[in-house]
Amino acid sequence: MKSLLICAAVLGMALSTTAVEAKGCIKGAIIGGIAGHYAGHGKVGAVAGCVIGRHEANKADAARSQRPQGKRATDDGKI
Repeated sequence: MKSLLICAAVLGMALSTTAVEAKGCIKGAIIGGIAGHYAGHGKVGAVAGCVIGRHEANKADAARSQRPQGKRATDDGKI
């Protein structure tokens, strides 16, 4: 029961942010929850997946903002 309350509190804090900050969290939580389910820790996997997914989304946004304005990268990596 104690672990359920802790998980609920952590998940509540993670989901209390604005919708804009949820980018990457939903996908990560689904994947982490499935992987955690098979390991016997579904809720912990979902929370960890959310955190990792959000971190990866932030890295992608930072890389996108570092690119010069007005130029797009093509599929082969050339600008």
